[in-house]
Amino acid sequence: MTPPSSETLRGVVASADVVVCCGSGGVGKTTTAAVVGLEAARAGRRVVVVTIDPARRLADALGLDDGLTSEPRRIDLRSDADADADADAQGAAGGRGADRGGELSAMMLDTAATFDGLVTRYAEDPDQVDRILSNPFYRNMASAMSGTQEYMAAETLHALHLDHRFDLVVVDTPPSRNALDFLDAPGVLSRFLDHRVFKLAMLPTRSSLKIFGAAAQPIFRAIGKVVGSDVLADSLAFFQAFAGMETGFRERADDVVALLRADRTKFVIVATPRHDTITEAVWFARQLRDQGVGIDASVVNRVLPDFGRTPDEPGPVDGAGGSELDLLWRNLAELRATRAAEIEALAPLVELTGRAPVAMVPLLSADVHDLGGLDEIALHLFADDGLDGGAGPRPPATTR
Repeated sequence: MTPPSSETLRGVVASADVVVCCGSGGVGKTTTAAVVGLEAARAGRRVVVVTIDPARRLADALGLDDGLTSEPRRIDLRSDADADADADAQGAAGGRGADRGGELSAMMLDTAATFDGLVTRYAEDPDQVDRILSNPFYRNMASAMSGTQEYMAAETLHALHLDHRFDLVVVDTPPSRNALDFLDAPGVLSRFLDHRVFKLAMLPTRSSLKIFGAAAQPIFRAIGKVVGSDVLADSLAFFQAFAGMETGFRERADDVVALLRADRTKFVIVATPRHDTITEAVWFARQLRDQGVGIDASVVNRVLPDFGRTPDEPGPVDGAGGSELDLLWRNLAELRATRAAEIEALAPLVELTGRAPVAMVPLLSADVHDLGGLDEIALHLFADDGLDGGAGPRPPATTR
C-alpha cells in the first residue's frame, strides 16, 4: 500500500514556477487550471493562465463574455460577493478578495502571432523579416502545419516564464495525447534543424542553387509535379530566407525542453472517477514517466460526496417494498456503493503516481461560469485537511 503523502496540492503550487494541467477532454482540466491560478494569485503571486485550446472554456470559467486574446488580460480577483462588500467587512468575514498583492492574468495561444514574433526576434535585419513573413509557404506553415501549434505553445510558455510580470505560469493543455505533442514539440524542432535534409536546404544560396539545379533537379521536378511548382519555389525561397536563424531557434527549443523538465515545473493530471478517464490518466502518466517527468499531483473531479453515517441509521433495507423512508435509505445505500466504486477506480492512478497528493472535488450542482464558482471549487481543491475536499480519505492503492 502506498503511504499517504505529506505534500498537498497547495504545497505543489507554492513550490512551482510552472504548473502544467493535463488530462483527457471533458474532465475539468481548464477549470482546474483557472482555480489553481486564482488561488495562487490570492496567495500573493503574480500568475498568468494560458490555454492552448482555442475553445472559449477558460474565458467562460473566468466569466469573460468577450473572451481572451493572445495578450495577457488582467482579471479582477474580486468575486461578486467581494465587490459588494467593503474591505473591512471582507476582513471580518474572512473574504477571499485580493488582499495579498497577487495578480491574475489569462490569455490564449495565437500560433501565427507567436511564430511571427520568433522570426522578428532572430532575423538579422528587417528585410529578412519581410521576406519570411510575406512568403506563402511560411504563412501556411505558421497557421496550419502539423506540430507548429504545439511548438508555439511551448514557446509561449517559455516566453511567459521569462516575463518579469509573472512568477507563476499555469498551462491548460489540450487533451492527453495532444498534450504529449506539446511536450515533444521542442525536441522535434531541434532534431529537424539538425537533420541533413534541412542542412542541405540551408546551404548558402549560391551553393544550394547549384545543387538544386544539377544533381537534385530531377527530384525537385518530381516534387513540383505533386505539390505544384509555386509551392516548391515558395518553400525553397523560405529556407533560403531562413538562413542564419536556425541557431537561435535551436537554442530556444533546447531551453524550452530544459524548462519542461525543470524541478520547479509541476505536472498536475486531472481526471474524473470513471474507468475510461482513469485509464487515460494512467497512460499519460506512464508516458511522462518514460520521458523522465513525473506527476506531482492528481485532481479528481465530480466524485460523489461522502454522505457519512448516523448512529440511528437502520441496517440494510432489502426488497422493492417498504415505506418511502425505506426507499430513501436504499437510494442512499446505492449512492454509497457508487462512491465506493469510484474510489476503487482511482487505485491504478494512485499506485502509479506514488506519494503525489490526490485532491478530490465532489460533484457540484452547477457548472462554473464566474469567480464565485471557481471559489467554490477552490474550497474543495485546496482544503486544509489533506486536500480531499471533504470528499473522504485518500483512495487506496494496490500493493506494489
